[in-house]
Amino acid sequence: MNEKKKKILSKIMIAAIFYIIAIIISKLNFPKSNIISFVLFITAYIIVGRDVLLKAFSNIKRGKVFDENFLMSIATIGAIIIGEYPEAVGVMLFYMVGELLQSLAVNKSRKSISDMMNIRPDYANLVKEDGSVEMVDPYDVEIGNTILIKTGEIIPLDGVVVSGKAMLDTSALTGESVPRGVHIGDKVYSGSVNKDGLLKLEVTKEFSESTASKILDLVENAAAKKSKTENFISKFAGVYTPIVVFAAIALALIPPFLFPDTGFSTWIYRALTFLVVSCPCAFVIAIPLSFFSGIGASSKIGVLIKGSNYLELLSRVKTFLFDKTGTLTKGVFEVVSIHPAGVNEEKLLENAAMAEEYSSHPIAISIKKAYGELKKEGNENINFSGRLSELKEVAGQGISIRVDNEEVLVGNDKLMLSNNIEFEKCMEAGTIVYVARGKTFLGSIVINDRIKEDVRDVLQALKNIGVEKNIMLTGDTKAVADAVSAKVGVDYAYSELLPQQKVEKVEEILDDKNILAFVGDGINDAPVLARADIGIAMGGIGSDAAIEAADIVIMDDNLNNIVRGIRLAKRTMNIAKQNIAFAIGVKLIFLLLAAIGFGTMWEAVFADVGVTVLCVINAMRNLQTKNI
Repeated sequence: MNEKKKKILSKIMIAAIFYIIAIIISKLNFPKSNIISFVLFITAYIIVGRDVLLKAFSNIKRGKVFDENFLMSIATIGAIIIGEYPEAVGVMLFYMVGELLQSLAVNKSRKSISDMMNIRPDYANLVKEDGSVEMVDPYDVEIGNTILIKTGEIIPLDGVVVSGKAMLDTSALTGESVPRGVHIGDKVYSGSVNKDGLLKLEVTKEFSESTASKILDLVENAAAKKSKTENFISKFAGVYTPIVVFAAIALALIPPFLFPDTGFSTWIYRALTFLVVSCPCAFVIAIPLSFFSGIGASSKIGVLIKGSNYLELLSRVKTFLFDKTGTLTKGVFEVVSIHPAGVNEEKLLENAAMAEEYSSHPIAISIKKAYGELKKEGNENINFSGRLSELKEVAGQGISIRVDNEEVLVGNDKLMLSNNIEFEKCMEAGTIVYVARGKTFLGSIVINDRIKEDVRDVLQALKNIGVEKNIMLTGDTKAVADAVSAKVGVDYAYSELLPQQKVEKVEEILDDKNILAFVGDGINDAPVLARADIGIAMGGIGSDAAIEAADIVIMDDNLNNIVRGIRLAKRTMNIAKQNIAFAIGVKLIFLLLAAIGFGTMWEAVFADVGVTVLCVINAMRNLQTKNI
């Protein structure tokens, strides 16, 4: 407990002592007992209510009249005026106890979220030119500097490992509990924790641009983007409070003329009780806390949501659009099958690899990788030097190169047709590379992007939680798109789409009734991410473009986290609705009881502070992620 809360608690205890003594003295009949008890009651009231009175006065000067401080001040001062001293002090005392409990609950909730996102480093170990190490502020470290990461320390800045190896805990970034091993040359991201070993990193980003800083900014600023529910509650509280104040005034002034036998004091007491009940604490604290805890919990599982408005939209998504490469597939091209004609597989791969020797295209890399793995098994060195000449790229067809003074052609079917080479058409789905040497067809190589293992299960899980349609958008050929869609189980697949055509397709599918989410890599698909109701970027760790373009960032490539994020969003909405229904329901009941004379100020305080505390506790349930 901090000093401020300790001070409040001490005030409550001192006031409670005065209050108890005052009640005891008021029950004793001795000279001046009434005066002594009155002084003690007022002293207790001033001790416990001074801050509330000052806040009310300060807010009135700023034009903010109708808040809980004003309502409590008017109600308790009115109770003192009509001689209800014990209730005036007791209500203020109970109110302050409730406020303290409420503050403790809210702080515990925020601390839980802070603990989840405990990735902000306090320092960096800067390695100087003479080899010495100096502890500095992460903001003072520049790109290109070398930093030292010891066991148990948080990595303060993004960088590349230049020395050492270690196991890193990346759970704060990705939600992945299994440590990840890193070695020389691997990229590492700030916010990860070094579990063992000693690392030296070459810094690649300034602290303000590092992954940890961007994540913290997203979570901390998420509250600025309010959901429709939060905006409704803010507007509701702004209208509701003045209405009940004027209703209380009417309750105090009108009934005494209609029922003269009851007297003014009875109706004034009821009006004051009415005011205490009407405090909107539960609305203005518990509802936003429900969303804040939902955003914090989602960050724990590696799902960054930029605002509670997106959290609310995520709970209502009915249509999902998926990019193919890097989202439904791994985004890594591999040789999946080889079909030699008149030569063995090694010879076919060798000729293709030689032709692609100088290319950095993903397809070329996959062919060279496949050949390299084959030769490694045979313990032979790969060396094409001196054998290659006259490289020519044929636009839209492939490559022509001379190997040992003999022409080798590697490309698509158009390259074979244009050179009058008889070849066997390959009908497999994927990118087909045909190889010929000296006008003789050597065979074909099929290259494809591997589908992620859990895609079909994830798409089915989305259907199980209320998603109506799963659609795939891709720039690949129809054959590839159809093959992938059949394996993963999407409802529709649209192929051969340019980036602008993807945007047009999204606009076709968009409607006012159903929320549409697009899932992509956040770089090539930025226009589509921006156009959809919700843009979700996959594999956002370390990707500035992903974090900037998307509304929601999945901090690893785990598609299942989308399902978990939706479940958490739905739970958040349910908790928010429960709090709204409970708070409004209890208040309406107690307002009615207060108006007809069956509610006391003690009950009124429970209806205000008690309901708020219960709603806050209910909101804290949202921090649990074990069963999400």
